[in-house]
This record gives sequence, C-alpha cells and structure tokens, in this order.
Amino acid sequence: MGTNGSTMLKPLRQGLPPLDPAAVSDAASCALPARYEAVREARRFTRDTLDGWDVGDRFDDICLVVSELVTNALRHALPAAPCRSEALQPPVRLHLMRWSERLVCGVRDPSHETPVQRDSDDFSAESGRGLFLVESFADSWGWHPLAGSLEGKVVWAMFRLPTAG
Repeated sequence: MGTNGSTMLKPLRQGLPPLDPAAVSDAASCALPARYEAVREARRFTRDTLDGWDVGDRFDDICLVVSELVTNALRHALPAAPCRSEALQPPVRLHLMRWSERLVCGVRDPSHETPVQRDSDDFSAESGRGLFLVESFADSWGWHPLAGSLEGKVVWAMFRLPTAG
C-alpha cells in the first residue's frame, strides 16, 4: 500500500513552504481508492507510518487533518463517473514527508478546482468544516496545481515538530 523514498516528492515540490526536498528524513505514500472507506485506510496508514517517526504530541492533530484532507478529496474532487485512467493511476494519493522539524501531509486528487473554506460560524452543520479544522490544527496549509503529466492538484498541511533535545 505504501511507498518510501524521494520519488513522490517531485510533484509536491512546487507550492510547498520552503523546505529542501533533498533533506527529507522520511517519506511515505499510499494510493487510496475512490470510496469513503479510504478515509479509514488513510488514518491507518498515517498511524502506522507515524508510529515509526518521532512526531511527539502532534500525532492526533496530524491524523485528524489527514482524515479531513482525504474526505475533502473524495467528496469534492472526484468526477461523478470514474475515468478509464483510474485503473492506471488511483484518483487520490496520500503523501507524508518528515523533515527534522516539520511534517507535511499532502493529498493529491484529479480536480483542478480551488479548495474553498466555508463559513465556520455554523458549528452545528454536518459538513463544510473540513478546511476550518485543517487550518485550526495544522501550522499552515495550502494547495497547488500539478504540472507535467500529472492532472489535478495537491492540498497540503504542514506541522512543526518538537526539536530533539
């Protein structure tokens, strides 16, 4: 399900906060199916990956944000009818990258639509709070369109990690 290494960094370099991709301590990635069970799979993949990385007290925040980013990709970024290319390339992909003092979660999806944060005043609403939660729990977040042969965009969230020592 997951892959390790720097090959996943290339499509994520553009648009991220200034971080040296060559200095990544750890990286992991997994493809997610176009169904809502993928949110549970993403949380499990994140939990298993972060268990091996020292993320301190940010563990719960990171898992919550990954859940929201994947949910948003599934709900808002997938076409109504599956494309033929989905068999070759899954429509949603989760990337986790750790530097010594930062961790970035990126979710790639096939949409070119800008993620829109809805009004956060209605806390009783059953949906529409995903990006508000991402903004509340991550240290920063953003998105960028993919270039080259990859279609779509990456929505990312960055977390500052406690320094060792």
